[in-house]
Amino acid sequence: MNTTASHISYAQTGYFSKMVADYIAADEKLKPFYDHPVSINGVKAAIAERKKYSTDRKLLTTVLTEQYKGITISSKQQSNLTQLNSDDTFTVTTAHQPNIFTGPLYFIYKILHAIKLSEQLKTELPEYNFIPVYYMGSEDADLDELNHIFINGEKHVWETKQTGAVGRMKVDKALMKMLDEITGELLVYPFGNEIIDKIKNCYKEGSTIEQSTFCLVNELFADYGLLILLPDNAVLKHAYAPVLKKELLEQFSQKEVAKTVAAFPSEYKVQAAGRDLNLFYLNDTSRERIEVANGEWSVVNDSKKFDEAGILNELKDHSERFSPNVILRPVFQEFILPNIAFIGGGGEIAYWLELKKVFEAVNVPYPILIVRNSFAFISKEVQALQDKLQFSAADLFKPEMELLNALVKRDSDAQLSLEKEKAEIDALYNKVNAIVNAVDVTLSSHTEALKTAALKRITELEKKLLRAEKKKFEAQQRQLHKIKSQLFPNHSLQERIDNFLPYYAKYGKDFIKMIYDNSLGLVQEFIVLTEN
Repeated sequence: MNTTASHISYAQTGYFSKMVADYIAADEKLKPFYDHPVSINGVKAAIAERKKYSTDRKLLTTVLTEQYKGITISSKQQSNLTQLNSDDTFTVTTAHQPNIFTGPLYFIYKILHAIKLSEQLKTELPEYNFIPVYYMGSEDADLDELNHIFINGEKHVWETKQTGAVGRMKVDKALMKMLDEITGELLVYPFGNEIIDKIKNCYKEGSTIEQSTFCLVNELFADYGLLILLPDNAVLKHAYAPVLKKELLEQFSQKEVAKTVAAFPSEYKVQAAGRDLNLFYLNDTSRERIEVANGEWSVVNDSKKFDEAGILNELKDHSERFSPNVILRPVFQEFILPNIAFIGGGGEIAYWLELKKVFEAVNVPYPILIVRNSFAFISKEVQALQDKLQFSAADLFKPEMELLNALVKRDSDAQLSLEKEKAEIDALYNKVNAIVNAVDVTLSSHTEALKTAALKRITELEKKLLRAEKKKFEAQQRQLHKIKSQLFPNHSLQERIDNFLPYYAKYGKDFIKMIYDNSLGLVQEFIVLTEN
């Protein structure tokens, strides 16, 4: 695909929080809450810290090898698996839940960012190896967040009655029905058959969502060397048991988060305050909170209760039944992987900034935090409209009404601004006020009120002039609305709503290659891609 890229700051888009903008700008207020800056020197410092920590590489490679058993892997993946055994190999990780059919576009963007950064770091620091990893959050039980996709503006929902961790749910008839609906929309495009075949090869009735997501992500990114880690694994959790035990007995994580939140700048919203005990009890049909009171551990919405000896025996015998929540999941990730950089969205970075003391409490290295790449893709059709309306890529992030007002004022032959007249009114009342003051100073406030009222009415008239003139620009209004609807569906960023499948159906593997080619590594800027 032939595209032109332009970059704007995340702050300039208006779609990211002040915390994200301040983090990217390395604001002093946030520096106490992370360890390493987003720079090559930060990478070197993260490597130095990671080298002091003993990662069980044999365990990791054994688990990964088992997870890839029976799956054809690329030569690059095989090389990366082998390199993981070396103490000079480190991972660059992104994490995400197993959204149905990849969910929103940024799922793809995160993975490609990890791949691109790994390759750039290898060029910058050739003495080390860097492996891109997708860590699948398959224990997430928020089905409402993961069970739908948007195809060309239409929402498709998986109507299943299954409960528990989404990754453990099975592909059922309801999901196959949803797939049939999507198929009809995608087959009209040049590569529709290709992507539908990939999906049907991976999402087979009876397979789990975790297995299906693993298969599809591997189909898309195997040639890039991406390794996928499934942490819902008894062996990995058994290794993590000392941290789980500490949480069960001491509830340490909430105490450490509370210290951080207390010190957090008040202007920022707390993202993930956590609970007194930040673990769930997991089985095939439920994922429920574990609570502790008066020396008894209980599972919410379940009859299970344990005393101290019982809960520790359960942990020893069935580590896989213990599931970290948002507070302890990042520590689990960094405990397993020889990781030096984590790539996450704005919300993820915000809650990671609350976790530094949690990492310190269990002596696990804290990685560099990198705001994931964001893209807006402008098709040829939209680009033609954009050129006609003479707006820059940065302009398009402004509110639709603001753009329309600017367009009308720019292109209208009528006088729509009454600023000169306002100035004349202001001058007139100032002159009157001088006359009034000479007679009775107490009348000055009345004169000021008259001036304010007059200027207010002139401003209202100015707005009416603009509204009347807009009626002559109905075609431009429709064109502008079409642009905004495609780039900002549901008044959100394209990448947060649109699904990846229609983009692949239209452009094939070239769409992935285009995102890869334009992905940034340590540079954190919003990327606008315009199709030529």
